[in-house]
Amino acid sequence: MIRFDHLRIPVSDLERSRAWYMTTLGLTLEFEVPDRRTVAFQDSDGFAIFLQEAPAPVQPNGCALWFQVPDVDETFTEWSARGVAFAHEPRKAYWGYGAELIDPDGYLIRLWDQRSMKGT
Repeated sequence: MIRFDHLRIPVSDLERSRAWYMTTLGLTLEFEVPDRRTVAFQDSDGFAIFLQEAPAPVQPNGCALWFQVPDVDETFTEWSARGVAFAHEPRKAYWGYGAELIDPDGYLIRLWDQRSMKGT
């Protein structure tokens, strides 16, 4: 059995993306590689997301990242209250039920929870 463990996405401004992924999503900084313009974050289960500054313009090309939260409606309310801008509120979509954000480079960030997915 294999397990998906790491993901690298190119970003246009490492400091801006580093701050966004920490403050908006609350990911934990795992380590930094300054000479490679790279930072690594972990989610609560240890999955690692590497952000690496790209020399060319970043094109998300429809890339989306799904993050499971305990309750998508509560998360939306809490994060909205602290000023997080959402692309849309929680709603039913082709992939299930959830909310979407857009990171500084245009990557779609989708939030979902197990309870809501059971009703889709």
